[in-house]
Amino acid sequence: MSPVSSNAPHGQSALRTVQVLGGGNAGSSAHVRSLAEGLVARGVRVTVCAPVEADHAYDFTGVGADHVHVPRSSDPGSVAALRAACADADLVHAHGLHASFRAVLALSGRRTPLVVTWHNRARAEGARAHLLRLLERRVVRTAAVVLGTTSDLVDRARRTGARDARLAAVGLPGRRRPVDREDPDRLRPKTRAELGATGRPLLMAVGSLDRERGYDVLLDAARTWRDLDPVPLVVVAGEGPLRPELQRRIEDEELPVRLVGRREDVPELLAAADLALLTSSWESRSVLAQEALYARVPLVATRVGGVPDLVGDAAELVPYGDAEALADTVVRLLADPERRELLRERGTRQAATWPTEDETVAQVLSVYDELTQPQPLA
Repeated sequence: MSPVSSNAPHGQSALRTVQVLGGGNAGSSAHVRSLAEGLVARGVRVTVCAPVEADHAYDFTGVGADHVHVPRSSDPGSVAALRAACADADLVHAHGLHASFRAVLALSGRRTPLVVTWHNRARAEGARAHLLRLLERRVVRTAAVVLGTTSDLVDRARRTGARDARLAAVGLPGRRRPVDREDPDRLRPKTRAELGATGRPLLMAVGSLDRERGYDVLLDAARTWRDLDPVPLVVVAGEGPLRPELQRRIEDEELPVRLVGRREDVPELLAAADLALLTSSWESRSVLAQEALYARVPLVATRVGGVPDLVGDAAELVPYGDAEALADTVVRLLADPERRELLRERGTRQAATWPTEDETVAQVLSVYDELTQPQPLA
């Protein structure tokens, strides 16, 4: 393989890269789409290897990338399909643990550089947790560079044996500085009326209805808010396996909480809210936290993972699993308009420090150039 650059002189082919996704959560899939668009615009040839449904949802081909259907990791043909797709690549970039492990297997015996981005922390218990640790070790010791979206992911990669682990600059897809937002006040009354929050505070949470989101703690806190006048309404946008359990609790305990399912208008919902709530057991670069600060909505979040580094002093942070602390913080904020305004101002300043999509692409391209440029003779 002869190293090349996206800024190759006339007659030399462009850098050929393969982006590898597994099942692909929403954050990593949106990141790969944004990355592919930026790389293609800079003359890089990009192939995205992902299940066909991911291309339908994120339209990688629509931004100029090629798409190769590679089945999910449970499919025995996935490694063979990926190996064929990477045959002519100058560099392979895999996103997430399972996609990265498949890339390691697919590149076995080849000298193609592998870049890995960890977007989140793989979670499991028992024997599966041991297996995940083995996969992590194999991946980070094979990869030329590991990019972590938070400092603790970078530290984890280094402890696991990474040769080169760095903090990734990851911009929120669809957001560019400066934030150019339509005045949300025009849509607030309509949105609040639709949600049933006219004349009462609206508290907004967003995310899949699974155990890690901490919605059981959120419902515990909501019992306290029933005593307020007016009673705040908690709206949760998202879908998942815990819906029946959560809905049963809401009805049995008569909690002021609505589950509104998966929504495409989350920015509008957040813009209508008085507070945003993030109750997860772990987060990397939380999309909800970023959207809340962009929307100038005060945020109450758990002090976990990458959240403190992401939001700085622009949010109220509470311990994970502490329903009393969550409830008390929300009550205090609802009664303190000056504190809410201070958080809005801090949020605007904090959001201005986050990387843009262009800066994300520039960092990744710099890493690619390091790994594919000819090294000077000693």
